[in-house]
Amino acid sequence: MPRVELVTGDLTLERVDAIVNAANSSLLGGGGVDGAIHRAGGPDILAECRRLRATTLPDGLPTGEAVATTGGRLAARWVVHTVGPVWPGEGREAVRRRTLLENAYRNSLALAAGLGATSIALPAVSAGVYGWPAGDAAEVAVATAVAAPASPALVRFVLFSERMHATFAEAAARLGADVVVRG
Repeated sequence: MPRVELVTGDLTLERVDAIVNAANSSLLGGGGVDGAIHRAGGPDILAECRRLRATTLPDGLPTGEAVATTGGRLAARWVVHTVGPVWPGEGREAVRRRTLLENAYRNSLALAAGLGATSIALPAVSAGVYGWPAGDAAEVAVATAVAAPASPALVRFVLFSERMHATFAEAAARLGADVVVRG
């Protein structure tokens, strides 16, 4: 079982083996976390993403899947790119897409572990412009991380605001999860 931590901060500054990019399916950069990682990591990340698109992922990265590239100029050795689902609203489609969100976390953790990473930092996937309700996104993230069958030993959620940090801490408490909450 990994050690799971919650911190508020800048994901691109984390000194871990891998960081997770909440990417779009094109893998060619974007806004939010995706844009920040590409800017901080430099052109090597985009070059590898372009190679992936030209070879193994011509249609882009499917929602819920994960792929790794270099960390470029980041402190992290690898960037694990994953595509989270867009919030569809309440109903049956939300249940299906929640599974895709779980897969995005589970596949990212397993891929990082398979690369040999012992530490990983993750954002709140889908909880930004993709509109996933923060409380549910936090619950999915924490529950998936603590139960992941394959994972780096340290799983750190790096949250962009105090409000999101509090939401993740509340989700961990509701789940009874053994999570280290740091400021």
